[in-house]
Amino acid sequence: MSTDKLYEEKELSWLSFNERVLQEAMDKTVPLIERIRFLGIFSSNQDEFFKVRVSEVKRRILINEVHGGDDDAKVLLRAIQQKVMALGEAFDNTYKELLIALARHNIFLVNEGQLSESIQQWLRVFFREKVQRHLIPILLNKEVNPVKFLKDEYTYLAVEMKKQGQVIQYALVEVPTDDLPRFVQLPAEGTRRKKQIIILDNIIRFCLDDLFKGFFDYDEIAAYAVKLTRDAEYDLSDQLDLSLVDKMSDGLKQRLTAMPVRFVYEREMPAAMISFLKLKLQISSYDAIMSGGRYHNFKDFIGFPNVGRDYLENPKLPALECRDFDGFVNAFDAIARQDILLYYPYHKFHHFTELVRQAAFDPAVSAIRINIYRVAKKSRIIHSLIDAANNGKKVTVVVELRARFDEAANIDWANILTDAGVKVVFGVPSLKIHSKLCLITRLEQGEAVRYAHIGTGNFNEKTAKIYTDFSLLTRNPDITAEVEGVFEYIEYPYRRYKFNHLLVSPINSRRQLYRLIDNELANAKAGQPSGITLKINNLVDRDLINRLYAAGQAGVPIQMIVRGMCALRPGVPGLSDNIRVISIIDRFLEHPRVMVFHNKGNVQLYISSADWMSRNIDGRIEVATPVYDERLKQRILDILDLQLSDTCKARVIDAEQQNEYVKRGNRRKIRSQVAIYDYLKRIESDPHGH
Repeated sequence: MSTDKLYEEKELSWLSFNERVLQEAMDKTVPLIERIRFLGIFSSNQDEFFKVRVSEVKRRILINEVHGGDDDAKVLLRAIQQKVMALGEAFDNTYKELLIALARHNIFLVNEGQLSESIQQWLRVFFREKVQRHLIPILLNKEVNPVKFLKDEYTYLAVEMKKQGQVIQYALVEVPTDDLPRFVQLPAEGTRRKKQIIILDNIIRFCLDDLFKGFFDYDEIAAYAVKLTRDAEYDLSDQLDLSLVDKMSDGLKQRLTAMPVRFVYEREMPAAMISFLKLKLQISSYDAIMSGGRYHNFKDFIGFPNVGRDYLENPKLPALECRDFDGFVNAFDAIARQDILLYYPYHKFHHFTELVRQAAFDPAVSAIRINIYRVAKKSRIIHSLIDAANNGKKVTVVVELRARFDEAANIDWANILTDAGVKVVFGVPSLKIHSKLCLITRLEQGEAVRYAHIGTGNFNEKTAKIYTDFSLLTRNPDITAEVEGVFEYIEYPYRRYKFNHLLVSPINSRRQLYRLIDNELANAKAGQPSGITLKINNLVDRDLINRLYAAGQAGVPIQMIVRGMCALRPGVPGLSDNIRVISIIDRFLEHPRVMVFHNKGNVQLYISSADWMSRNIDGRIEVATPVYDERLKQRILDILDLQLSDTCKARVIDAEQQNEYVKRGNRRKIRSQVAIYDYLKRIESDPHGH
């Protein structure tokens, strides 16, 4: 079988994932405001796709043109562009449908041409008092090079001024969404049931004269929306005298002026203006140039306000208290009693922030070590770490400066922590540190005792409310000693380290994953029970896929939940008959990585920070931990069973990437995210914790 039939292109598979996000916006069973917000999520995802993945394909094309090579990248780019256009059309149709649905609920998204006299007067005052101060038009004359300053992913209005039919000037106006809300609710008129919302862009369009009159002489003025997406990659300087922070800062400046990979313009824009802007923005033939509606940066629709009834949003699922902490004077006593498993956002993230807060002033705590990849803007964890340093604790924070799109924030945190006397470590130059570890050392009865957190998600209070993730809290000496070994490896990577319990990339993950898969294969061949269950975000690594193909062909039943990219092609006769893959998209973003191996009934279960991509296995520091506590192991298995039984939000991933919903048949309706909440709520309300 040819290799193109063995694997799905990861970029096309990613677009298939984002199509599942768009399906949520199209799903009439999803509350209306949530459907609009899914349009925002789809749009935000699409932006990142162009910045990262399309940029990479474009670079491959340019390298091939210089050094020679096949045209695979060009073929892939054409396939990407075709899929993007099809998704764009579905997006536009969905948006129009949702506008009509909003109107049925007396919510109207109005433009500048649909305003009553009194609202027009109100808007002019609003513009003068709130908006105008944030606007400085950029005139597009010969001296101006907009590529140097146009911000990536911001919406701009391209303004055309005409005098007696002749164009006299073009200008760009940035829509100031950093300073003002994108959506403005207009004052009620007549019946108070009717709610009107106007987008900030349209306020500026309505008040163009207020902005330009008195400075330019024109008969006609018009504005058209444009958006630029730039390449997200950058080269790190090889100057030896620059610190990593300085190199990262230089790299981020490169991103600000990186070449465009996508140019979106309003489809009513005059042809001459399109040509002028393409020339000014140095758009190449390999860049995606596409027309669109009046509004770009739909990602802002993630925050679309609900000005209507409560039922237009998902009902709240209040985060749960974990009963395992009840009755203990501090978190350490609770963890000493038994391992604790938290599952966000079902459980409160407060349990972890409270652990760090207590560690910051607990006289018994001598040291805290933690990995930082992405943290919240107002991170209580960071402040607790600073408090711990002020209290004389030995605090070490490993800051990953190369966390994509969080680099600038992490540079700032590194400086703040360093100034506070915290030891900041940047780790191994060639490896991103993506593990989710925290290690607290405590002096108990004269002995140093370690407490560890090993998780699948970031230490981020904000994302912990919308991403599902597991956190294991343990005092198990075998595990905590190896967590300490990971921190040692990060600081001293030239030493040799051995891990018998943890799977640590890039030291032993690949070898151990092969061993675990091959063990199931051998059991199946010997007629023993076997099975593999995986839950991951992305499955792209071809060597691991080949191992799964071989296991499936040997008779190992394999079931997987893959949220995003899946290069494996399930259900292909003779190749992957034994492999079933589903994907779940719902109100929370599925984010944990879980690996389950049947092992002849003595189940081996791991939670991990790593996806099955080559970069995660070979090019990053990632950690998977076994879950030894049988009570917690069964809890994770129960949660996986609920997800694998989902009949509402699960899609079948097949070889054609068709994204069909799992057929319910005569089975009961199971929406796994809600069912998991109910399951955990029962456990946390049970006095025995069962």
